[in-house]
Amino acid sequence: MSINNWQVIDEATIYENNWIKLQHFNVLNPNGGKGIYGKVSFKNLAIGIVPIDENGYTWLVGQQRFPLNKYSWEIPEGGCPLNEEPLQAAQRELLEETGLVATHWQLILESDLSNSVTDEKAFIFLATQLKQHNAEPDETEQLEIRKVLLTDAFKMIENKEITDAVTILALQKIQLMLIKKELNLESLIHQ
Repeated sequence: MSINNWQVIDEATIYENNWIKLQHFNVLNPNGGKGIYGKVSFKNLAIGIVPIDENGYTWLVGQQRFPLNKYSWEIPEGGCPLNEEPLQAAQRELLEETGLVATHWQLILESDLSNSVTDEKAFIFLATQLKQHNAEPDETEQLEIRKVLLTDAFKMIENKEITDAVTILALQKIQLMLIKKELNLESLIHQ
């Protein structure tokens, strides 16, 4: 059983837009000392998809990430409004970013992404039985799509070519599923 030992004295919203809300809290910490805390609340869930075909390939999306001012290779990702089902958002994001439509979906991971300062939660799906359609990226997205072997994607993490947290979590979960024989690439042919 968990007990919240933090006591909020008062709180204020410092900034808010369509995607986030930044709050400032005056608190008593679990030891009774006065302190402050900042919290970023997200107005969307984070969604990640690992599409895998019957030959062991997956798709990565490359794009410039404004907050980091750097180019990032990632699995297909996006936001899910709080009133939408994560699977529905995942299906939409996969089509938008890669043009792929999957017949089989499996939720493989849920994660709190940075629980020391945010309440952002991620849902990560495995998508198989893929059919290629046309991608439908958002007007703000300038994406590069790369189809790579899963083993090459794993190496990209090891070589620090992939640094996105959702992507690392997702691909390492897939790698663990393969090691534990919870996922068999040969079975993808017969799904």
